[in-house]
Amino acid sequence: MTEQTTTGVMSPDEPEGPQEPARGDAAPKDRRKLFAGLRWTAAVLVFAVAGAGTAYGIVRQQRTDLPGLSTRSDGRWAYPAQALPALPAGAPLPGGADNEGAVHYADLGTLLLTPPTGARSDAGFKADKDGIVSSDAFLEEYRAEDRTKLKESLDWDGLRRIAGRAWITPDGTRTRIYLLRFHSSSFTDAFQGCRPDVRLSGAATLALDAQWDKLGGEGNTNTASNGSDFEVYEEPKPFGEEQTRFGCLQAGDVQAVIIQSRKGGAAMVPFHQTVVLQSRLLG
Repeated sequence: MTEQTTTGVMSPDEPEGPQEPARGDAAPKDRRKLFAGLRWTAAVLVFAVAGAGTAYGIVRQQRTDLPGLSTRSDGRWAYPAQALPALPAGAPLPGGADNEGAVHYADLGTLLLTPPTGARSDAGFKADKDGIVSSDAFLEEYRAEDRTKLKESLDWDGLRRIAGRAWITPDGTRTRIYLLRFHSSSFTDAFQGCRPDVRLSGAATLALDAQWDKLGGEGNTNTASNGSDFEVYEEPKPFGEEQTRFGCLQAGDVQAVIIQSRKGGAAMVPFHQTVVLQSRLLG
């Protein structure tokens, strides 16, 4: 027999029974299972967080900000960035406090709206290389029976110059913009080309644009934040083969006349867009 020590611990000669492995010495196979489980758990958490973040990002972003996702077009045209024209040295802005008559000192042609992307020049538009339009060419937009009266009005009411630009978009819409510069805003007030009893040559009748009323407030003659006054009309149904939309915009000493026409119907949205953008250039 072997002897026990006084401490009650078996002597080195005593046979050893089954022993547990040390706490830090887990078998390699068990450690691999443990680490594999931890890796899968971490991966699931990462993907869950990433998925939640992506979903949150899609909810927060506009659809047009995400590749492959887009909202349905509302019909607006893609206009290039419009730049306000340079003024002569020392000239005030048309809406400045030191310019009570809202006189535009910039070259008249530089105040014309630039055509939208994809549009082509209207070869039939009567303007010279500088964009200047004669009063007779401008009056061709009106019925023959109204031209004599309008011609006299332009001659007596201080017309200085007319600048114009025209284009045709791929859908066949034809746009003409005329800027009439008068000696002062009081002469612009006397312009008769936007009166309800004066008709365009391409439109049998014109009615107030009800949708513009909803956007602009009470009444069809609306005043913008830059002081511009609008009068917007449309050719009501039935309009025959072609529909015409007609807008008049008064800004100080300049009267803008905007006409859009298209076979089958002229769309409302790009017309309103064109009127608003031209107003900003005159502001």
